[in-house]
Amino acid sequence: MQIGKLDRIELGVFPTPIQELKNLSKQLGGPRLLIKRDDLTGLGLGGNKLRKLEYAMAEARALGATAIITIGGPQSNHVRLTTAAANRLGLKTILVLRGEEPSRATGNLLIDKILGPDEIHFVGAEGFPSKTELDRIADDKAAEIAARLEAEGETPYVIPNGCRAIHGAYGYASCVLETVVQLRDLGTAPTAFVSAIGTSSTYTGLVLGTHLYTDDEAEAIGISVVATPAVDLKQRIGGQLDEACAVLRLTSAVPHEAIRICDEYVGAGYGLPTDTMREAVLLTARSEGILLDPVYTGKAMAGLIGLVRSGTFTSDDVVVFMHTGGVPGMFADTQIETFQSA
Repeated sequence: MQIGKLDRIELGVFPTPIQELKNLSKQLGGPRLLIKRDDLTGLGLGGNKLRKLEYAMAEARALGATAIITIGGPQSNHVRLTTAAANRLGLKTILVLRGEEPSRATGNLLIDKILGPDEIHFVGAEGFPSKTELDRIADDKAAEIAARLEAEGETPYVIPNGCRAIHGAYGYASCVLETVVQLRDLGTAPTAFVSAIGTSSTYTGLVLGTHLYTDDEAEAIGISVVATPAVDLKQRIGGQLDEACAVLRLTSAVPHEAIRICDEYVGAGYGLPTDTMREAVLLTARSEGILLDPVYTGKAMAGLIGLVRSGTFTSDDVVVFMHTGGVPGMFADTQIETFQSA
């Protein structure tokens, strides 16, 4: 499903399943829990980025692109899926990865190499630059590569880390509609959607979608997995919502009061394990047979479990947890030790 007549290339297998988490709900003694399986989007081991890439790649095709340049970290889910999508469309792919090249490719980076991008560039490994400086170095490198490709007669299209926010808003507003239809067939309606917040565009789309397709009766709750303060995240997401409303020419803006962020599950920082994340991953795996990842969905599930235990939801509530994928990250060399003693 999609919003209106926006250009979109079909890359994934949609609708993705929605499943009951009966065992987990019973163990927690909480609301009716369901999981939206966007880890099963059908390309490149799946994940939430594919809904966004359907719009980004449509824009790239409209501009006549012959090569895709994208940015991320060595364990980026976005980079993996962008490479897979470009392969599907017959486009060259060039990756700009922030940080030092590891001595051995594991997790997402190993899959990147299997997918076979035309070029991989590691940048910012020297001098231990700050994240802001590292982002600037990566952006400069992408611009340098784009200029070279243009001189060679190519038409490059640059996709930023996590895709442009507007593409995330399109993809996940439509995901809300898709989910509402599925729940209607089950004879119910959502009370809340819960997802991780990283680059934030998935969550932006969920807030937009609950406004458009539930008449604000359902809320979108974001569990932050980044060190950015919640007040700054809320400001960024508010700007993204305003942009989406303007582009879509909506008659009413999405109220910024609808933005609800929980930032107490980040721990020491992005990608760094926490005890609550580990508990959430193990509890979900052992009660439902569903694997979460340690960077995004593991911490998001830790947030959902915390909300249930604190009494935020009643037994009458219907809560949809967004499984945004990322399980290859479980097998990154930086994460393996977390579960060795499990």
